[in-house]
Amino acid sequence: MKLPYILYLIIFSGSIFSCQINEDKVLNSNEYDKFLKVTESKITGDSTLRLNFWNHKIQNDSIQILAMASAAGEYSKLFQATGKIEYLKSAEALLVQSVKKAAIKKETYLLALAQNYISQHRFREAKQAALRAHKLVANSSTQMVLFDATMELGEYAQAEEYLKSLADQNNYNFLIRLAKWNDYKGKLDATIRNMEKAKTIAESSNNKGLMLWSYTNLADYYGHAGKIKASYEHYLMALQLDPSNAYAKKGIAWIAYSYEKDPQEALRIIDAILTSYQAPDYFLFKAEIAAYQNDLSTKEINIQKYTDMVKDDRYGEMYNTINALVLAEEEEDFDTALRIMKKEVANRETPETYDHLAYIFFLKGEYQKALEIAKEFVQGKTFEPTASLHLAQIYKANGYEEKVKRFKKELLESSYELGPLVVNEIHNL
Repeated sequence: MKLPYILYLIIFSGSIFSCQINEDKVLNSNEYDKFLKVTESKITGDSTLRLNFWNHKIQNDSIQILAMASAAGEYSKLFQATGKIEYLKSAEALLVQSVKKAAIKKETYLLALAQNYISQHRFREAKQAALRAHKLVANSSTQMVLFDATMELGEYAQAEEYLKSLADQNNYNFLIRLAKWNDYKGKLDATIRNMEKAKTIAESSNNKGLMLWSYTNLADYYGHAGKIKASYEHYLMALQLDPSNAYAKKGIAWIAYSYEKDPQEALRIIDAILTSYQAPDYFLFKAEIAAYQNDLSTKEINIQKYTDMVKDDRYGEMYNTINALVLAEEEEDFDTALRIMKKEVANRETPETYDHLAYIFFLKGEYQKALEIAKEFVQGKTFEPTASLHLAQIYKANGYEEKVKRFKKELLESSYELGPLVVNEIHNL
């Protein structure tokens, strides 16, 4: 069985022809093995020490807002470093209390809460929190978070207005958002150009947090452009700054799997990540690799690990789309999958959520319904290869063979992002 839902978990995208033979390896395990041996992040240790300090302050004075906000910041860092959902929820609880109690600088806590909600995929609540902050103090900080929230909600006209209000080619925060906007518009060259400018600013300020963000995001975009060596080099640069960075290691694992067709090396990297970082999607990555190796029992074991993990209510809305696709693809429980996906569309009307809805209707065999949704809400509105794959499948099911041919050429140019498991599917379109 194919695993199309895996595509939504890939942390970056790329573009190479699937028929290429990779004679030149880009990975060198001698360069990244030392990072795989890192079992605990320095960030985790430092944040834990600071958290103990602030929690002690809170116990002594439960209304001390500075202590609560500072502890929330450390919980957020711990979530980023470990993937453990309890840290994100602990940060939320403290930020909610900070917002309630703050007499001054309430907007600061509202923006932090909005960013927490974005991490939880609670985008409407994020927008409302950011709007409350904006009403108190209208500045670039509130506009940045409003841009982030409206982009996630598919409110692109509003997002563009917020972006225009931030315009400053020398501002890091503007440049990374301009890059995101250009990526949404399908302008990859402009996206990379703006991220490279942001990287230069981050390096000149010697801000390690901004440098780390720049390196991993550039690695993603370079992969999308087919510059696999540059992508790999930037993941390594990120690991030099943060040897425990799961995002960068997962990026290298994808290069091993999709570009070098070395599933065993990809698995070795993922297993190393899982010793200190826990997130449900890593088990679906392992499931895809198992399917590629035709190891169906291992695939099922990893799907079950994912399913068991996301039963935790604390994940809330974070995995709605993936859960719907797993239900549709693996269990053929189309009605439950559609119910979840319709809820997700109501939460955020983006081309991607409509694409997933149309795809589930396609899997259910309701080809005409899938086509109606795809034509109205997806085609021409997103440049994501997964959406193109679904459009091709839906058009084929409805007898539009000529349209399928055009999609097929485009999809073969995106085989790096889609992965080797899906490439055979593309050839069979």
